[in-house]
Amino acid sequence: MTTQNELRKIAGQLIMIRFPGTVLDAATAEFLKANSIRAVCLFRGNMSDSEQLAKLTADLRAVMGPDSLIAIDQEGGAVVRSTWVPAPPAAMGLGAADDNDLAYRTGAAVARAVKALGFNWNFAPVLDLNNNPHNPVIAERSFGAEPARAAELAMAWMAGSHAEGVACCVKHFPGHGDTSVDSHRDLPTVDKPVEELNRLELAPFRIASGAAPAMMTAHIVYPTLDPENPATMSRRILNDLLRKEWEYKGIIITDGMDMHAIAGRYGVGNAAVRALTAGADMVMALGTTETQEETLNAIAAALESGALTQQEVQVRLDRLSSLARAYPCKPRSYKEDAADRAVMAEGWRRSLTAYGAPQRPAAGAKVRLIARQDVVSDGVSEAGVPAAVVAESLRKLYDVELVTFADADTFDWSALPQDGRFTMLASTSRLRYGEHARGTWRPDLHLALWNPYQALDIQAPALMTYGFAQPALDAINAWLSGELQATGNAPVPGFA
Repeated sequence: MTTQNELRKIAGQLIMIRFPGTVLDAATAEFLKANSIRAVCLFRGNMSDSEQLAKLTADLRAVMGPDSLIAIDQEGGAVVRSTWVPAPPAAMGLGAADDNDLAYRTGAAVARAVKALGFNWNFAPVLDLNNNPHNPVIAERSFGAEPARAAELAMAWMAGSHAEGVACCVKHFPGHGDTSVDSHRDLPTVDKPVEELNRLELAPFRIASGAAPAMMTAHIVYPTLDPENPATMSRRILNDLLRKEWEYKGIIITDGMDMHAIAGRYGVGNAAVRALTAGADMVMALGTTETQEETLNAIAAALESGALTQQEVQVRLDRLSSLARAYPCKPRSYKEDAADRAVMAEGWRRSLTAYGAPQRPAAGAKVRLIARQDVVSDGVSEAGVPAAVVAESLRKLYDVELVTFADADTFDWSALPQDGRFTMLASTSRLRYGEHARGTWRPDLHLALWNPYQALDIQAPALMTYGFAQPALDAINAWLSGELQATGNAPVPGFA
């Protein structure tokens, strides 16, 4: 008879957790040990610098053992957790540059940095097709809208990562691109005929399924595949389609089960069991210690009742162990920082995209920069670039007066002085603009520093960078000074 304690230790091997803080405190270490947990995901709040992070990941390995899985979301663009290492361009930026070799070199450079910090699993690249311009959470995280090309670039990026010893996890199967709802906040639906899903959403995942060591599920309902369950808890999607029909051999891991689409509707423990019985190998039990306890207890009870059989669980444990052994958590030295910064800068420069024939103001011109007062994280991405940083960057070339606004829906463009200053709008959030800004704002040049679709909202010529890291601002200055041409092409419809 397996004891409750032993069942919890089995359950612990099927979950990935997060925890607060920048050190591994005694209580968390004990929780990991007591429950045989060997998978964690670290976020921005767990990191301050390379020395601190290397110690934290070393302490985690010491507690979790040689088969540790230590994960990070280091996609590029706005979704990076370690913000001081070389800044990768966003996937859509690489789509705009349209070069497999550049994608490969970018994936390799990302992997070198995160491996040096103690990670062996990166939740990237994104295989979602951004075929909905109003998507609030994917946008520039996607390589584009054309399935074969997006998959090819993503697979080049993934091959670069694997060559450097960091496992990738493609996401969000079966496709989060055509939603107008963020699953962190509610449960989206993608209601399309199966033929259309096969042609679009599913295609990149099918193409990558032979090479991807792991896939992350989407908390989305696809009624034509399974009208009752989100993909994360759908046996039809995870087992029948992915495992059986596609013969997928890698890991299936859920997206965060603390996300409102799941936790708010199903309860974390119940949802975790349903995900595992549907075919997931690992449940991302983020949340709190209390919700992690609830998850462990629910999985242990399912093992005890036979709802999850020992045989099914052993297959999952073997898959997870083989991933950890294929990509061991062994930090490397990191001497390539300068060379990798050059790779990343190349990506940002080659992705720079012009929309609507933008004109350069003359060197030393008087410029009025308009930008948001606040830059906030949406919970997925890092916070955007502060207005003062953009102004300071532009001051290398111009006499810049900065004007900030609190609310785009009420900011009165017509109240700006008519004094001949060249006006630039810098868009530093992912949010699309509303009717007021679309109807009344008229800058001379729009710097779309995050979501490229914002360029469609404002009637003005634009430069699109697909992200706001320092190399993006450098690329803009290179264009403004005439040293660089904007050669990127937006890999999504609407920008021709």
